Amino acid sequence: MRHDFYKGDSSSLCVAPSLVTDQHRWTIYHSKVNLPAALNDPRLAKRESDFFTKTWGLDFVDTEVIPSFYLPQISKEHFTVYQQEISQREKIHERCKNICPPKDTFDRTLLHTHDKSRTDLEQVPKIFMKPDFALDDSLTFNSVLPWSHFNTAGGKGNRDAASSKLLQEKLSHYLDIVEVNIAHQISLRSEAFFHAMTSQHELQDYLKKTSQAVKMLRDKIAQIDKVMCEGSLHILRLALTRNNCVKVYNKLKLMATVHQTQPTVQVLLSTSEFVGALDLIATTQEVLQQELQGIHSFRHLGSQLCELEKLIDKMMIAEFSTYSHSDLNRPLEDDCHILEEERLISLVFGLLKQRKLNFLEIYSEEMIITAKNIIKQCVINKVSQIEDIDTDVVLKLADQMRMLNFPQWFDLLTDIFSKFTIFLQRVKATLNIIHSVVLSVLDKNQRTRELEEISQQKNAAKDNSLDTEVAYLIHEGMFISDAFSESELTPIAIDTTSQRNASPNSEPCSSDSVSEPECTTDSSSSKEQISSSVTPGAVDIMVNEDVKLSDLELGKLANNIQELLYSASDICHDRAVKFLMSRAKDGFLEKLNSTEFISLSRLMETFILETEQICGRKSMSLLGALQSQANKFVNRFHEERKTKLSLLLDNERWKQADVPAEFQDLVDSISHGKIALPEKKSGATEERKPAEVLTVEGQQYAVVGTVLLLIRIILEYCQCVDNIPSVTTDMLTRLSDLLKYFNSRSCQLVLGAGALQVVGLKTITTKNLALSSRCLQLIVHYIPVIRAHFEARLQPKQYSMLRHFDHITKDYHDHIAEISAKLVAIMDSLFDKLLSKYEVKAPVPSACFRNICKQMAKMHEAIFDLLPEEQTQMLFLRINASYKLHLKKQLSHLNVINDGGPQNGLVTADVAFYTGNLQALKGLQDLDLNMAEIWEQKR
Repeated sequence: MRHDFYKGDSSSLCVAPSLVTDQHRWTIYHSKVNLPAALNDPRLAKRESDFFTKTWGLDFVDTEVIPSFYLPQISKEHFTVYQQEISQREKIHERCKNICPPKDTFDRTLLHTHDKSRTDLEQVPKIFMKPDFALDDSLTFNSVLPWSHFNTAGGKGNRDAASSKLLQEKLSHYLDIVEVNIAHQISLRSEAFFHAMTSQHELQDYLKKTSQAVKMLRDKIAQIDKVMCEGSLHILRLALTRNNCVKVYNKLKLMATVHQTQPTVQVLLSTSEFVGALDLIATTQEVLQQELQGIHSFRHLGSQLCELEKLIDKMMIAEFSTYSHSDLNRPLEDDCHILEEERLISLVFGLLKQRKLNFLEIYSEEMIITAKNIIKQCVINKVSQIEDIDTDVVLKLADQMRMLNFPQWFDLLTDIFSKFTIFLQRVKATLNIIHSVVLSVLDKNQRTRELEEISQQKNAAKDNSLDTEVAYLIHEGMFISDAFSESELTPIAIDTTSQRNASPNSEPCSSDSVSEPECTTDSSSSKEQISSSVTPGAVDIMVNEDVKLSDLELGKLANNIQELLYSASDICHDRAVKFLMSRAKDGFLEKLNSTEFISLSRLMETFILETEQICGRKSMSLLGALQSQANKFVNRFHEERKTKLSLLLDNERWKQADVPAEFQDLVDSISHGKIALPEKKSGATEERKPAEVLTVEGQQYAVVGTVLLLIRIILEYCQCVDNIPSVTTDMLTRLSDLLKYFNSRSCQLVLGAGALQVVGLKTITTKNLALSSRCLQLIVHYIPVIRAHFEARLQPKQYSMLRHFDHITKDYHDHIAEISAKLVAIMDSLFDKLLSKYEVKAPVPSACFRNICKQMAKMHEAIFDLLPEEQTQMLFLRINASYKLHLKKQLSHLNVINDGGPQNGLVTADVAFYTGNLQALKGLQDLDLNMAEIWEQKR
């Protein structure tokens, strides 16, 4: 077989197609593509002249080669010195060539003989010169010995015999030519043959001596080996054999331990020790891949462990889902202890080890379900306590809930909020445990990285200082130092290997087991344990090196845990919003009175604050719903009070009203800085008589009943702002609208005389006008107080809204000025009517001046008790100015001048009567009338 392989087949060695056997099928010889056609690139636009670059494709761009900066430019001047040195030698060389002609190196005779031999060899057919010449080939045999020469049939026998003889002679001739040429070639090399024969004898002598020397050397080496080396080598072989036996024994012990992996994993899973089971599987897989690789009996164990690991993944997910359900759905009590903290820590470590980072989604889904169930259970418990609700008739739980009155529904909402608070505290405690585990793993990764860097630095320093002199043992290709170091390291490696083979909660190896010396690797070494306290009183947790998560992944997971806590708050707020909207479908929340809505608002704000303190972030959904309901409440609140004010104004007869004691107490509390409605006192209270006027900071205000109620309404707005701070801006706008409405409506009723048709007054008297002015002044007095109250509750960026109070104050002052102008206009028209009929004649005082003094007394009587003394004096000064203007006009018409005549005396007496009566009025004694202005100045 080996002989045939080395002999080979001649046909198998030639892979080229045969022209004879392959003449009827297509071969490479039928290819008609010439070399230039194959080398031409059809993509090129033009035919390239360069043979090498024209096949390099379209991407090739022929660029000029940039000259090197490091190579100088060579020119003919650089060779000038060389030419000068060599020119003399060249001349001598040429002269020698001419003197001594070149010797013919060829022997003409030898050349002639060689040409003759070549001519003779050309007579021999080329077929005999082929290297693959073989007569066993039929074609070759037929070419050399034609069959026609051996055909003796017929009458051609003599001729065939002659042809055969001729062929024999021809072949003999060919043989002679070859022999002559061979002999000639041998003769040409005869000296070399003789020299080789002579050298052969000398070489045999040398070889004989060398053989004897080698034999003596071998004998000496054999003696040395027997005496000095054989014993030592035998000891080394025994040491190696012993170490190999120990390796085999340890390998068998390791195989026995690995064989117990699956039963041990089943035991660990039965006690929910997922981390221990995963550590055991990981260690076993490392051992299988490194130390037990190639063991036939364990060829299926790796795949079985992988399937078991996948099963553990599913079990951990299911176990975490079960834990989440049991943790979140246990009774909501005040204590927020963690349910089975050790179990939670083990589950989280297992999930992190297997990179199952979606367990937070499971917890999130469970939170949503639990939040729904909390509201549902609270509603069921509350409805079951109400006897008026027939659950057989009203089937839907939402409809049953809508049948609750406000106190019952408020208690239900309070219960839901308290349950949600406990629920969030429980979620926070659980997520804190998970977060602590993640941070522990992150801290472990950082410390491990630092230790590795320190270890690498130490190893680098150690490698630089080590002397690596080792002796190489030729036998079996071993290092002598290895044989000794293995036996020395065996006691040290026992502990590390036994720790590596011992898995968590697995059966320990027997005490007499011997560890494997050389198979201890870093990957199969004992896992480092770090105890870290998660929470006060929590169990120690195992931080395992096998949690192969990057710092980025762990940081992202920690952020997701915090976001999950925020999501828990959002879930509770969203469920609370849906609960509120379900109750608000029939307009229930919009029908609440101020006290009820304030209680609801405070409850919701308290819950929002508590959830913010627990979760660290304010959720906006419930706050938005509260704001929406607050806006509806503000609209209804404002419309009710505006309607109430409108009804009061439409029924107001603009007469001075008595001031009840409670209103006096109300304004007194405002004066002391308490802008709020007084609390209703329980029990019997002492009845006090109402006062005629309202005393505000020492000033007396005669007011109508509508203004008293308006002050109370204003305080309701202020108190609503205190109770619901989120509606401050809306309340400010609504209060501004209310004050504007009072101003405009009172102007229509009094100045515009609308009260004649609305209330049925016969006329608008000066007393009505003065009373209206005093009421407006009272409101103007309280506008700065209201402004300060709202300013203290607005954000700095909202201070621009306070300009509404400035506009209102200006409108009220304009209104008051119009009322004063109206009072002056009334007297002005009276003066114009009376003084136009005035005649300077007896008696004195005249009837005209008596009527004027009578009307002035009536005016004083109407307004003196309503307006302050200063305002009365200013008003009468304006009236007196109007009186003097009309009197002066009438005197000018009558041509009465200040000439001391009789008419002048009569006018002076009437004016003195007027002045005396006017200054006799209360509060006008010191009034400077300046009656000299009635006379025109003399020209």
